[in-house]
Amino acid sequence: MPADLQRSCDYCGQSFHHQGFRTHEKACQRRSEQRGEDLELARVIRQEREQAHQGSVFTGVRPSISGSTSPINNRSEGDDFDFDNQIDYQHDADVGRTDSDGDPPPSATTSPAPQHDIDDIKVEYHPSSGIPTKVYRFEDYGRGPGAPPAVPEADPIPWQPFRTRMDFEVAELAHDAGLSHEQLDRLIRLIHRSRIELFTLKNCKDVRDTWDAASFKMTPFTKEEVIVPFRGVDQTFPLFRRSLWDWVTDLLQDPQVGLNFVFDAQRLSKFNGEKFVRFIHEPWTAHAFWEYQSKIPSDAKPLAFILYADKAKLSSFGRAKGYPVVARCANLPIGIRNGEGLGGGRVVGQVKEDKQHSGKPAFVNFKNAVWHASFLKILDCLAPLSRLGSAIKCWDNVIRVFYPIVLILSADYEEQAVMALIRGLMGKFPCPVCLVPRDELSNTLKVFPLRTCTETKALLARARECTTLDAREQILSSQSLRDVDSSFGVLEHTDVHRALSHDKLHFNDEGLFSDHKWPELQKWVERLGRQAAVQIDSFFQSIPRWRNLNHFDQLIVFAAHTVFDRDTDPEAYLLLRCIRSYVEFNMYASLEVHTEDTINNGREALSKLTGLMDKYIEDTAEMSEKSWNFPKKHLSAHLFDDIEAKGVSRNYSTKPNEKMHGPLKDAYQDRTNFKNFAEQILRYNHDSLIAEYIRNKLDHLDSQNLSISDDLEDQPDTALQETDNSDDIDVDSTEPTDAQHFSLGSKQAAMSFTLIEAGSLGNPAFERFRIKLNDFLNRAFAANSIPFPGGRRIQLVASDMIVEYRFLKVNFESLVDWRVSTDYLRCTPMFHGSPRYDCVILQTDTGIIFGKLMLIFTCTVGDVQYPVTLVLPYDRPVGIRPRKDKDFQFWRVKRKPRASAEFFSVHSIVRGYSEGHAVSQWPWTASCQLHAQTEHQESPSSALTTELFDIEEVKYEEQWSKKYTPRSVKQGIEDTRNSFFAPQTGLFQRFMSWGAVELRSDMGRPAGAKDAT
Repeated sequence: MPADLQRSCDYCGQSFHHQGFRTHEKACQRRSEQRGEDLELARVIRQEREQAHQGSVFTGVRPSISGSTSPINNRSEGDDFDFDNQIDYQHDADVGRTDSDGDPPPSATTSPAPQHDIDDIKVEYHPSSGIPTKVYRFEDYGRGPGAPPAVPEADPIPWQPFRTRMDFEVAELAHDAGLSHEQLDRLIRLIHRSRIELFTLKNCKDVRDTWDAASFKMTPFTKEEVIVPFRGVDQTFPLFRRSLWDWVTDLLQDPQVGLNFVFDAQRLSKFNGEKFVRFIHEPWTAHAFWEYQSKIPSDAKPLAFILYADKAKLSSFGRAKGYPVVARCANLPIGIRNGEGLGGGRVVGQVKEDKQHSGKPAFVNFKNAVWHASFLKILDCLAPLSRLGSAIKCWDNVIRVFYPIVLILSADYEEQAVMALIRGLMGKFPCPVCLVPRDELSNTLKVFPLRTCTETKALLARARECTTLDAREQILSSQSLRDVDSSFGVLEHTDVHRALSHDKLHFNDEGLFSDHKWPELQKWVERLGRQAAVQIDSFFQSIPRWRNLNHFDQLIVFAAHTVFDRDTDPEAYLLLRCIRSYVEFNMYASLEVHTEDTINNGREALSKLTGLMDKYIEDTAEMSEKSWNFPKKHLSAHLFDDIEAKGVSRNYSTKPNEKMHGPLKDAYQDRTNFKNFAEQILRYNHDSLIAEYIRNKLDHLDSQNLSISDDLEDQPDTALQETDNSDDIDVDSTEPTDAQHFSLGSKQAAMSFTLIEAGSLGNPAFERFRIKLNDFLNRAFAANSIPFPGGRRIQLVASDMIVEYRFLKVNFESLVDWRVSTDYLRCTPMFHGSPRYDCVILQTDTGIIFGKLMLIFTCTVGDVQYPVTLVLPYDRPVGIRPRKDKDFQFWRVKRKPRASAEFFSVHSIVRGYSEGHAVSQWPWTASCQLHAQTEHQESPSSALTTELFDIEEVKYEEQWSKKYTPRSVKQGIEDTRNSFFAPQTGLFQRFMSWGAVELRSDMGRPAGAKDAT
């Protein structure tokens, strides 16, 4: 290439064609600056860790003014471990520390360090990859060593076979809007009347013909016939399929998708200070991918498929159904694989079900035979390649040899039974994975022999050798098999029983809980009467808004634990404990990163759940006819084996696949004439893929053209340009901010201390507000060695101003997946019609405490603004832990009186949590329940546990008939214990006059109840 067309990048040193160079240089500059920030942040974090080992970084005072949130080291949003889009550029051998000898070379960017630092990531590549084991700093891993590949040059005319760009964009608009033929013709006529760009489309037929011509940009659907005999007569069914191999080849050859592929198995581990602990997330980090790569030639790469199949109701009443087959490529990161772009899931087949012979005894086997004959057509293209492999010239012009495997099958139980060719619920062995007898399905702890394709084929062959139907049936029923050939048998190294995976959506959320535990709990609520149901409803209604707090099963324990008593309702109480244990087990099932420890803890949680359920089943055997022997309960026993083999549960969840049912249903309703609709739906589906493909290329071309035009333009003064751009920043929503930890928003007008104290009369938390703030600032400055302005103690006066903020965004590193998570916190008297004062977890010099936000503001000392918050601490002693708290794993915290509100630096906030207010069973008392998902490290049985923190607040109201809520209580009497225990007139004496029956939760105020005399 001529030298005058080459330009050298100052950041990575590589040379590139002048077209697209500007885009690369800007991206490279951003990465270089980000890496510098990451290294500085890593240095700060390590320094804080060293200080934490030596002692607290803050001394002498409880809060800090400048500080850290150690021991939970919060990283910036750009510094988290980005599992979803992690790309390891394996071609650069200069970055990362080779660990072949166990002694990594010293880093050129950091000072000499021990052999391994806490949180270091070790990557052991499969031997066939030829890449040595490497150890990365946590902040380096996932960014890719060295310079990433250059941005691929864009296609200059990506809209072809549309004649012009205008043609495509009009056709795209008409496609997205679902215009009828007449509407599209009208639109075209209007454009012809007032066009500026060249526009050549003539009418709707011209648009349709152009879409058909463009269909070959991506692998199209083809129509075939499936012939299956039934009672001696051949039955023919239409099948629409897209070649799996051609589809994945499209992805491998696409420059924007291809560079995200991961071809080699990896074993990942994280250093905990003593040893490297294995962790798993993507399929290529788990066992099955590694084992498969060991079975194929060393110069070949695994190409793993995830297949999903299920029926979809297309019409409102479910009479019209579709049976889509969706494919995803397991070599792509989950953020792409489960996304909606080109690398996301794709419909590759539409299986037809026969209804003509339904209801007949032989129909069930016939239905399975039709399904597998259709699926065989879909898998046909992979069968020879799974034995011989196939070479593909990829996006980077490198020819690689691939061996395909169906690694994961994602489906509900009904479809899993069809895939495994077992007899389902009524068979002797209903599990598609193992040979558990039907009457032992409730036992998730006992291990049963696993099914294998080899044994299934041998058993089927032996049965077919029998001369009588009875003998054949006896052999097949011994493992609940059907006399049908499996379509998966044509694939080398694919075992359908190992590919079938736990489906959390159908087995846990919509199965074990929604279909079984929740209806069972409803029966117990009905037995207590309407008042119990009203009380639970009121608990749910009182739970405040909280970001992502939308799982019913996680909240029912919080809402119902005061309704059921251990002594008077032992069975219902035990069931609620089962649900609490289920929530913990389901939490482990949902983790997006698993370590050896969390997998073991998950197995323990399942064991505990099984023990509680066994006791409940035994205690209710005589009063309930419900059977707990159902497959979805048993299938939980295979969950953690699936995680070890194929990665975390979201790799094989049906949720992203079932989300694709919506567009298919919309296409049926809006884009078909309801006759032979399968072909019409799939044509629309393919047109959508083509539109997405062309639009993606157009956006890439626009980006490249923009960067070229920037190169050609004479740039104005850089400093002036940056000043002009700064006006785009919304300072009200973000200032002041600590970029690594928090940002403030919802800025209010500045107020003087005089106005604040005048507006808070009667509120003990704001008494002596200015004086207490002065004391806090002086102690914090002294403790943190911050110079006093002018060398004099801080003395804010009544006319000084502060600025209130009512929104706080806090970033923190999750101990669950090591990513940066964000809490959105409110501290406002009115949020969607009601007050909202969220609670927080604070790091102080004496340890972690909980508290409620009362005011967030900034005050200016000298020329510096300091973010401060007024918090009501929840660190009052709570006494002996009750039995119920142990049963439900509740942890109580207790608030101090409002007069004990304290100032803290906003830097001290670790994260937030949700506080819910729930009215208790007596009209004059209430309890504030605080619920949050936290990483409770003290628990001996689990490192990560969802805990309920129950805040006991006793408040009193002035009138018996007044509706009680915690917020309605006057602040001046909420801590008046004397009135509560007053002789003769105190509420405590009224309570003591009631009998045991009158205290039941389904009773209102007892008839004839009298005050004590």
